[in-house]
Amino acid sequence: MRSHELKKAKRDVRRRVLELRDAMDADDRRREGAAIVARFLDLPEIASSSTVMAFWSFGSEVPTAPLIAALLERGIRVALPAIVDGALHVRTYVSGAPVSVTSFGAMEPADGAVVPATDVDVVCTPAVAFDRSGRRVGYGGGYYDAFFPTTRPDTRRIGLAFDLQVLPEALPAGNADLRVDTIVTGSETIRCERVR
Repeated sequence: MRSHELKKAKRDVRRRVLELRDAMDADDRRREGAAIVARFLDLPEIASSSTVMAFWSFGSEVPTAPLIAALLERGIRVALPAIVDGALHVRTYVSGAPVSVTSFGAMEPADGAVVPATDVDVVCTPAVAFDRSGRRVGYGGGYYDAFFPTTRPDTRRIGLAFDLQVLPEALPAGNADLRVDTIVTGSETIRCERVR
């Protein structure tokens, strides 16, 4: 697939899935969001992790504030992404620490110690859509695809998604698009074979 065709195919997926996600009933979003958080926290990868990189949800994403709070309660070091000079950096976050609002509406740590990518055991990975083999269509910035190679080979990439965000067909993907290892939804945990 040519570059312009790939971009158009991803835009089409993004538009279609965001319309569905944005239209979710608020009660359904809360209920399924709570189920996703519970399922995520039960993963063996989390039990053995000392540092989890989460993300601060915005808009109609899976609500991550309860997940962040639960990780902190368990004594797990929580790191959050911060975009600095066009690249994703990781900083520690503790409850009540100052945050700043990004241009697209998410929160990121206003300060916090820098966490080396090699310290991260699990990367909670946002996306607009996933397929069942771990491909993802994000928001188009490519930040996570650039970040994944800087982590350890055994760092787990776990996508969080409402059920409607997991599509049965293969998503459009290029050579730079990296997959997640696991997708956690409200109704299932999907294990994927990592290709790269």
